[in-house]
Amino acid sequence: MDPAQLRGELEGCYVTIPTMFRDPDLALDLEAIRRHVRWLVAHGLDGRYATFLAGGAAGDFSTMSFEERCAVAEAVVEAAAGRVPVAMGAQTTSTAEVRRLAKAAAERGCRFIQVSCPFYFQHTEEDFFEHVCAAADAADIGIIVYNTFWTSAPVSFRLVERLVERVPNFVGLKWACPRTDAMEFEDVVATFADRLTIIDNHLMFAISAMLGAKAFEVHLANYWPEWGVRLIEKVQAQDWKAIQTMLVKEAMPFYKLWVEIEKTYTSGDGYLDKLCMELVGLDSSRCRPPTRDVRPLYRERCRSMLIRTGCPRVLPAGSRAP
Repeated sequence: MDPAQLRGELEGCYVTIPTMFRDPDLALDLEAIRRHVRWLVAHGLDGRYATFLAGGAAGDFSTMSFEERCAVAEAVVEAAAGRVPVAMGAQTTSTAEVRRLAKAAAERGCRFIQVSCPFYFQHTEEDFFEHVCAAADAADIGIIVYNTFWTSAPVSFRLVERLVERVPNFVGLKWACPRTDAMEFEDVVATFADRLTIIDNHLMFAISAMLGAKAFEVHLANYWPEWGVRLIEKVQAQDWKAIQTMLVKEAMPFYKLWVEIEKTYTSGDGYLDKLCMELVGLDSSRCRPPTRDVRPLYRERCRSMLIRTGCPRVLPAGSRAP
């Protein structure tokens, strides 16, 4: 694969496709996933504006078997039908499994895998360096390194530098970091934006775009794809004020509700995306346990948030998705 071509494909909204499950057994609902992917593309999120992540954190990877993760990636690739590049979530505590995931992703037509430092044990930087190298050597596929510093060892400036030197198919960095006066976030973006596609996972879209970031983690796109299209158009127009206004007026209420749920009710990822999707008439489901079902308690709070932010297609109270 041509690394420069891969970096170009990775630009735009980085959208984690939620994994849908059937009630009551919570088996995979692959057709619902396919319908959602087709709906996103039909509403503007094609390859000019997005990359899709199959089986990421907001796609319940931590509750799925290896075979289920492969089935979800295959469903997303099939529904995208070449119109949107697809990454497969390859986060795992096992280096042997990350090799298997890399090979499975390439065999299914994914363009990238997303890897982060193994969790549970506090692994060293050298552990993670070898883990990424093993994934990169296992298949001819683009590598996206994800700095999940809140669950595992952080990715340092020097580690990014070493991986750039060692791994030719290291093409993307999904980047967030603790905020200090040393401005580590800006330092990494400004230094590596010409060698990697930086995916802003820090909601600092205006600043990161000014410094060269070309991709942005966008949860809102799952229920409001037009928002994602508008964001990328504002980035291309270098309209920094409009980008920040979008974040404050339309994204911040979503994230404030998410933080409240995380602090007071349940933890996980993707559950608020899914509830918003249900409220605009899309396929949806709960997340698998141990994440609890947020829908009964937060449905009306979420509906009010969507209406307040101007989201289209919100169903009236008492309505249910078909």
